[in-house]
Amino acid sequence: KSHSLAIAPIQIFKHQENYVEQSSEDIWENTCSVVKKAVKEAGIKPEAVKGIGFDATCSLVALRDDYKPVSVSLTKNDQQNIIVWMDHRAIQEAEEINATGNEVLCYVGGKISPEMELPKLVWLKRHLPDQFKKTKKFLDLADFLVYRCTGTDIRSVCTKVCKWTYLAHEKRWNKHLFTQFDVDDLFADNRIGGEIRDIGQPAGQLSTQAADEMGLTTDTIVAVGIIDAHAGGVGIIGNEPEQTLAIIGGTSSCHMAVNKKPIFVDGVWGPYFGAMLPGYWLNEGGQSAAGALIDHVIQDSAYYPELKQDAEKSGTDVYQILNENIRQLERENTYLTEDFHLLGYYHGNRSPRANPNLRGMISGLTLNTTLNELSKHYLAAIQSVAYGTRHIIQEMNKSGYSLTKIHMCGGGTKNDIWLREHADITGCEVVLPREPEAVLLGSAILAAAASNGYPDMMTAIREMTAIGEKISPRIETADYHERKYKIFNEMYHDQMKYKKIMATNT
Repeated sequence: KSHSLAIAPIQIFKHQENYVEQSSEDIWENTCSVVKKAVKEAGIKPEAVKGIGFDATCSLVALRDDYKPVSVSLTKNDQQNIIVWMDHRAIQEAEEINATGNEVLCYVGGKISPEMELPKLVWLKRHLPDQFKKTKKFLDLADFLVYRCTGTDIRSVCTKVCKWTYLAHEKRWNKHLFTQFDVDDLFADNRIGGEIRDIGQPAGQLSTQAADEMGLTTDTIVAVGIIDAHAGGVGIIGNEPEQTLAIIGGTSSCHMAVNKKPIFVDGVWGPYFGAMLPGYWLNEGGQSAAGALIDHVIQDSAYYPELKQDAEKSGTDVYQILNENIRQLERENTYLTEDFHLLGYYHGNRSPRANPNLRGMISGLTLNTTLNELSKHYLAAIQSVAYGTRHIIQEMNKSGYSLTKIHMCGGGTKNDIWLREHADITGCEVVLPREPEAVLLGSAILAAAASNGYPDMMTAIREMTAIGEKISPRIETADYHERKYKIFNEMYHDQMKYKKIMATNT
């Protein structure tokens, strides 16, 4: 069967710390561009595209009635009409919501995150009231793409239950919380949507306008949207979902686990009903900085310019050079980071500590600025991400899960050191999908189910997914990582001690 992959870069705006914005028009134009390119390169006719599925980051889009953007930025630039998921401007609003003890907090791991939509909406009404009033529709990015395609405002149970405090298991909102924060006007005129549909269902057909812009036909069925990490979960969860942790890695990482019954895990989002697999409850752990942490540690080094130059000269990349150097160093010393420890909370902790105010810590710095020293820092950063995963698994299993293996997708899966450390540190077998673009596969599965290519979503998963490489943990490293994991947790407790000391005289 024909397949192709097309990519286009999208704009991102970072005008000050904790503010990250995008443009819905830029994203839509590039979406149309890549669809046309993919269809052309696959050598298929537009009418052969029976269904289309959209996944996107859980970012907040502001629109007028006519798809036109409304600024969510202090710059007042209407092209900056998306608050990106990683934007942390609404930390205070999140803390105020958490202080209410509202029932919805039980379904987000006990604490709402500033990455979710309600704190951002409260922030907008307080700080940009004119822009808030001007906005006719607030949408998650995946729902925006579906709306832009069909002209019909159908929202996804995935986006609504995970990011908007919708209680899908009871099909209701807790409107009191919105009233408490003076944003109950969001329910007027369906500003945050009326109809909410399950994933795997059709949202409608391509509108004439969207079909023209995409180079497709109006016969193409558009699936209900899904958050990108959850699409990855659909693409890799496999046939034993209740024993499997699906990790979708990128700038940040998401850790997805499902169960037929609701399991409440402190500091882990959920349980969310129907958010990733029909009939299952989802718990979603994650790390606010995963790939972003690794890149920061590399680029923050005095040796980075020389490393980058070496990579360009040799036609390789910085990760390959660092990985090869680690392998060489390990011939002399298996445990390179025994005297170097890194706590990777550089962008706070999403779970299970659920504290966006935490910060990174390092123990073991020297004056060395060599490739060997950077290799050690890089390895320690990877290990910190893996210890974070171990912490999430530990808390999930304490609460009622029985997770024994990891299915993983994302950029990190191309890095053998990343995979090795995750297997060794968690003690779990790491399984990769045969299709490396598992997030796209997840969206394709939704499209196949929505357009009746398969009778239901679970059948589509069975037929369209397959297992690839497996990485087993090395037993001989278990004791070493047990001790390193203790230090990982001690560093957090030390940070809490420092905060307490500094707070005594303020």
